Amino acid sequence: MKKIVMLCLSAGTQKTISFECFAPGEVNRSKTYRYDASGKAVNSARVLTQLAQAELEPREKTDVSVICPLGERNKNFFLSMASSDGLNVRSVIIPGFTRECCTLIDEANQLVTELVVEEPVPEGDSAPFEEKLMECLRVELGLDGGEKADALLFAGSRPKFWSAGIIKRIAAAAKENGILFMADFRGNDLLSILGEYTPEIIKINEDEFWATFGASSAASAADNEERLFAAIAEKSRQLNNIIVVTRGKERTLAATRGTKQSVQTERVKAVNTIGCGDAYNAGFLYEYIKTKDVQKALEKGKWCASRNAENIRPGVIC
Repeated sequence: MKKIVMLCLSAGTQKTISFECFAPGEVNRSKTYRYDASGKAVNSARVLTQLAQAELEPREKTDVSVICPLGERNKNFFLSMASSDGLNVRSVIIPGFTRECCTLIDEANQLVTELVVEEPVPEGDSAPFEEKLMECLRVELGLDGGEKADALLFAGSRPKFWSAGIIKRIAAAAKENGILFMADFRGNDLLSILGEYTPEIIKINEDEFWATFGASSAASAADNEERLFAAIAEKSRQLNNIIVVTRGKERTLAATRGTKQSVQTERVKAVNTIGCGDAYNAGFLYEYIKTKDVQKALEKGKWCASRNAENIRPGVIC
């Protein structure tokens, strides 16, 4: 039995609306719509749960749980959707609303637009809620006497309600207890844990990589790819870890302690690309835990992202 814990500070209610053709500035009537429990680690948890359910060998079964703060005003709607997906959610209830996101799909032009509605930052001290979050994390990681987790995936942005210090506390809970730590967030929050609590795996997209580790200068596409690949390899050598950088339709570039690796994307008829990076995280982590083979993990991540793109729902492979 493998035990994987996911953590998302920015869970959301996702509304996906499909139009035969969307015309900005005009009245548009939808073709279909749906709601889903979402957020980066929530989407990854749903894909991991689907992968685990597909396992044929009982000895390889995987237990998946996801920790996420939820606004008290609309938590029940989120939890009901998560429950219908079979997600094992451990919620920390905070003041206000869980944020909402809206995906607009223009079928005629094959365009996907994401609208993220940031809720007002709750007033008051976040410290008591941070203690509840850390208590929940310790229980799920098995640090208080339970079954110890094999891995922690911490993905998504940090809303302003949470102090910057919570990032280091989360990272320390995994790293100090020998739990594989995979991170999918960027900028100062990521930089703040490098060195002391460097994630074994960092997975971000190209824009996030440059925004965190240095801006890319204008050049040809080939030169940019070469420069990016070299930068990924050098950073992974410095950090002594694995870095995976997804690039949409372009091949995924990665490096393991300075050794370059890559995988071509699969060409599919995309329906909805929201959640593809989260599906990639799930596939990569799932395969890496099983095999410790980075190339196989890259292939599994690609497969999961491709299946997600073929579905209207975010964060699914079937």
